[in-house]
Amino acid sequence: MTIEELHAGETGRAFAAMHALRAQLADEDQFVRRVDEHQRREGYRLVAAIEDDGSVAAVAGFRVLSMLASGRVLYLDDLSTLPAARRRGHARALLDWCVVEAARLECDSLQLDSGVGADRQDAHRLYFNSGMRIASFHFARGVDHNPGERLVDELQRRR
Repeated sequence: MTIEELHAGETGRAFAAMHALRAQLADEDQFVRRVDEHQRREGYRLVAAIEDDGSVAAVAGFRVLSMLASGRVLYLDDLSTLPAARRRGHARALLDWCVVEAARLECDSLQLDSGVGADRQDAHRLYFNSGMRIASFHFARGVDHNPGERLVDELQRRR
């Protein structure tokens, strides 16, 4: 196994491994466009665990952020391994690579968010065994892109 960064033009190689985590990305072309045309512009990078036959077994997607609370952070958006390649050290190798990259980029920490379902227990065990700890809760709320008069009425009531 080797660890290699995947650049624009190589993004499609990451699709199968990423799809194992992000099942909503059902179309490889859509995935490539989203990453190469949008996310890379925001600093998103992909790194992959490559098998001896050249196939991608696991992938990590990350970016560097600056936060008041945390300083300079390598934020790991995505870490995913093909089901057939799990429990063979690919994700750990990617995490270790990201820690080295964070140090090279003079980041203060490596951070990620992870779902809390029972299906995430193996991932959480990996994070703990890699020296990570639970540092905060992450809250999220969907945003209505066409709020119309309902939002205007709600804002006026608050005044």
